[in-house]
Amino acid sequence: QVQLVESGGGLVQAGGSLRLSCAASGRTFSGYAMGWFRQAPGKEREFVAAASGSGSMSYYADSVKGRFTISRDNAKSTVYLQMSSLKPEDTAVYYCAAQVNARGTYYYQQNRYNYWGQGTQVTVSS
Repeated sequence: QVQLVESGGGLVQAGGSLRLSCAASGRTFSGYAMGWFRQAPGKEREFVAAASGSGSMSYYADSVKGRFTISRDNAKSTVYLQMSSLKPEDTAVYYCAAQVNARGTYYYQQNRYNYWGQGTQVTVSS
């Protein structure tokens, strides 16, 4: 199975920036679409951003467009989430996930992702 390990979370003031990283095991990293999701206490997990296997296409939730940027380095089997202009409502546990592209890729649907990391806490203070 694929193992995903997130890092880079922490405490930041509103308006600040933070970069999350997700390192993956295996040799087939470029064959996976990669996504970022987040879950705040008492709320359901929600989609944040996703990238195609090559990184040529990216997708974002409306709430983070213009503020967050997803990127990937397939040579390092790592996907990143650069977060800027952070808001208190961005506070959540952030998870990375990998989706095997069989017959199609469903970037926004969390139940289509096959592997998940353990998450990293991001806290934005006001």
